[in-house]
Amino acid sequence: MKTINIGGVPEHFNLAWYLTLKNGEYKEEGINLRWKDYFGGTGAMCNALREGEVDMAVILTEGIVKDIIDGNPSKIVQTFIQSPLIWGIHVAANSAYKSINELKGKKAAISRHGSGSHLMAFINAEKNSWDLDNDLTFEVIKNLDGAVKSLKKGTADYFMWEKFTTKPIVDEGVFRRIGSCPTPWPCFVIAVRNEFLDSNVEDVKTILNIINNTTIEFKEIPSIDQTISNRYNQRLEDVQEWLSLTEWAQDLINENTLNTVQNQLLELEIIPEKVDYKKLVFKL
Repeated sequence: MKTINIGGVPEHFNLAWYLTLKNGEYKEEGINLRWKDYFGGTGAMCNALREGEVDMAVILTEGIVKDIIDGNPSKIVQTFIQSPLIWGIHVAANSAYKSINELKGKKAAISRHGSGSHLMAFINAEKNSWDLDNDLTFEVIKNLDGAVKSLKKGTADYFMWEKFTTKPIVDEGVFRRIGSCPTPWPCFVIAVRNEFLDSNVEDVKTILNIINNTTIEFKEIPSIDQTISNRYNQRLEDVQEWLSLTEWAQDLINENTLNTVQNQLLELEIIPEKVDYKKLVFKL
């Protein structure tokens, strides 16, 4: 049986992977798929792909595009979540900040440089017409737990993370959400290391066929809202809202969409240049 390592964030978006693993669907096809949670998010997964720690990753679109352009030897093989990611903009519950405009020039907590929380801080800044050189400073906090500590201590002023993931922390009175910033493109893609693709294309196809068969009918799984609520400690009404907003995908991300991503990253000077579509994707 072939062992294949895959990484992703430990969030509700990836429940379909847990369900297919629990059902032993990959083992039935001779694949020992080993899932690893990355609490550090996209930046940590980019590093894991570079180091060969994982063969595949379910990763934020803008983050992997930037890292491939920066030299990550991987390719996007499929969109996983077609809908945008809604990034909540959070401050400490007792913070004096009441609006996004008050955060201009303040310090953003980010999991690491090159992460989604880092890149989206730029997108939010541009959306609000801030000076990208002077109105953005960062505190690296590694993960969500680090953000909680940083905002409580005041070493950072605000933190951007997927709003449904942080909703329990808001409900607890630890964070206060003062706004949101959706990604202007599909949020999650599946990326695979080039070296692994060279000799394991059929295995990748098999894995994608299994996960796609689950995601295409994910919302019809009996009591799926209750399952998510229980597993991720989220209120049922929040899960139901999230399900209504989220669409899975089973196809390769298209060239126009990746042009949109690259144009935005180039405008923000997050990437030095645009690259050809074929340098970013691998069509199975």
